[in-house]
Amino acid sequence: MPRSGVLAALALVLASCSHGPRTPAPTDRPYVLVLGTAQDAGFPQIGANHARARAARADPTQIRRVASLLVVDPRTHRRWLIDATPDLPLQVEAARGHPAGRAPGPGRPPLFEGIFLTHAHMGHYAGLLHLGREAYAARGQPVHGSARMTAFLETQAPWELLVRLGHITLHTLEPDRDVELASQLTITPILVPHRAEYTDTLGFIVRGPSQSLLYIPDIDKWHQWERRLEDVLATVDHALIDGTFYADGEIPGRSMKDIPHPFIAETMARLASASADLRAKVRFTHLNHTNPAADPGGSAQKAIEAAGFSVARDGDVFGL
Repeated sequence: MPRSGVLAALALVLASCSHGPRTPAPTDRPYVLVLGTAQDAGFPQIGANHARARAARADPTQIRRVASLLVVDPRTHRRWLIDATPDLPLQVEAARGHPAGRAPGPGRPPLFEGIFLTHAHMGHYAGLLHLGREAYAARGQPVHGSARMTAFLETQAPWELLVRLGHITLHTLEPDRDVELASQLTITPILVPHRAEYTDTLGFIVRGPSQSLLYIPDIDKWHQWERRLEDVLATVDHALIDGTFYADGEIPGRSMKDIPHPFIAETMARLASASADLRAKVRFTHLNHTNPAADPGGSAQKAIEAAGFSVARDGDVFGL
């Protein structure tokens, strides 16, 4: 395909899968831009041939990129990424113009002021490979993770080559310790229970001058967490939380005990007696390709909305 055709196709994909933000990005205060809302393998997923997958391939507006957030500060023209997904090239393009007036330096400057990683499962750090010499060849891109995460990247191939060649520089996060991004803008890592084959798992709370956002794309079950979900939700204004699966039995031929997540149905039942204001904070993200909540306007989404919750979309914007 000629280069002009490739660019045209890329523009179509970006336009179709972002769906457009529900609200315009603020120009005078920090905000969060949702760059993706799908489970690690994306939506539609490789090899899937069910009705939802076929519909998404036929209608690009139903495509979801892998779950990721962009924290943006228009005041300083800076930005930070939460999770480097397999869709990083498309997400860098979706982040273009955020914030307006951002002018990166010459050569191969860092694409973000920092990349914050939740854990070492495929959809959350595999995009780091695009920063290596085979692709962008970044120079000194700051990458933040837990002590286990940074040790893993520093010692295990192929990630250690990114460190050794200076494509990324590692910074270790301490749970519950704020990291100041800019004036009145912080990010706080919080430990959550999740399959720890290589690293532990973090969620993040991003706090701006006037509002805050909780981000937990992966957790095993809410009752396994040392914190009460309700208590944490009470401290924030917005929450993007694990909505990987809608209900038990969603994946034929596999035991869902091997891939524990809080089902959306479980989370809604748990929060059913909470106030309407608290439930309205919750948006489900990290949707697996089998999840009926991924259907725009489908019965699952309607049930979620009727219960006072919502489903996150690529391109959503949350002012901070």
